[in-house]
Amino acid sequence: MPVQFKDYYATLGVPRDATEADIKKAFRKLARKYHPDVAQDKTSAEEKFKEINEAYDVLSDPAKRRKYDRLGAHWQEYEAAEAGPGQGSAAPGGGYSRAWRTPDGAQAHEFHFGGTTGFSDFFERFFGTRRGSGLGDLEDLFGEEEIPGGAARARSRRHAAGATGLRGVDTEADLLVTLDEAMRGAERLLRLERVDPRTGQTSVETIRLRIPQGVREGQRLRVPGRGESGAGGAPAGDLYLRVRLAAHPDFRARGDDLYCDLTLAPWEAVLGAAIDVGIPGGRQARVRIPPGTRHGSQLRLRGHGLPHADGGHGDLYVVIAIDVPDEITAEERALWEKLAHTSRFSPRSPT
Repeated sequence: MPVQFKDYYATLGVPRDATEADIKKAFRKLARKYHPDVAQDKTSAEEKFKEINEAYDVLSDPAKRRKYDRLGAHWQEYEAAEAGPGQGSAAPGGGYSRAWRTPDGAQAHEFHFGGTTGFSDFFERFFGTRRGSGLGDLEDLFGEEEIPGGAARARSRRHAAGATGLRGVDTEADLLVTLDEAMRGAERLLRLERVDPRTGQTSVETIRLRIPQGVREGQRLRVPGRGESGAGGAPAGDLYLRVRLAAHPDFRARGDDLYCDLTLAPWEAVLGAAIDVGIPGGRQARVRIPPGTRHGSQLRLRGHGLPHADGGHGDLYVVIAIDVPDEITAEERALWEKLAHTSRFSPRSPT
């Protein structure tokens, strides 16, 4: 089924030559309004945030952005080659299923998941993890490692016809998890569609998934018996959901720890200050800025990171940036000029 092209630059409201800083600023502005962890109307904001997160996921990653920019007018041709003639079949609710033969002679088909990834079909097809084949010259354009993917409609291999008594193969998909869900744990209802490549029939089931407190980027959650059906009465494989932490407007996760940015005025960095900083959960903590704090310094707030399995928490690191005013009054200019004449500090003095 044809997919809809996504203009990620338009989604974030930035020009195609936007800098990394411009993209980050645009994302943070939109995410503060629509992110599920901070939005007042979470229901209406959820779909909008998925679009914003997807656009940021691509444009903030240099490799993905280069691929997206190269895709350009070729996207429809690329899509058609990925599906193959006569192989694509629409699944109810806008899903997509495709059957093909893998290099080892097995037959495989795709599952479609609802309520999991939060990524569009366009993203899944062009930026997912599955590799395809038969793409011809398009592999030269996008590179072997950039074969169309379907992270949400994960690939599952099925043994060739005639095989019996074989356990079903495991299936994988991505699961988009917010920082709040990672901090507190959550439950999610997932809609799983299976399309039989031989008959085209679709079966649908709803799975209740528990997201444990403290899940990490890349962690896999196992759903027993929801993978590929077994052959000859053998049990089905398992479904593994690979955690993808949604981008947050304020915090970045690295392992157990969280990072956030704090911008200081020059005088706050020089003289020191006490500033309230937002921490997960909508609370605030007062941070003491030592006199002489430098740009790029990190201040640690113990115990405000992601939860550990043993009940503890990682830390929150406040990363310091020093900014200067865009405009100053005549009085401010006079004070800066006086400081320039009286200060003995020189950043270019040999050490």
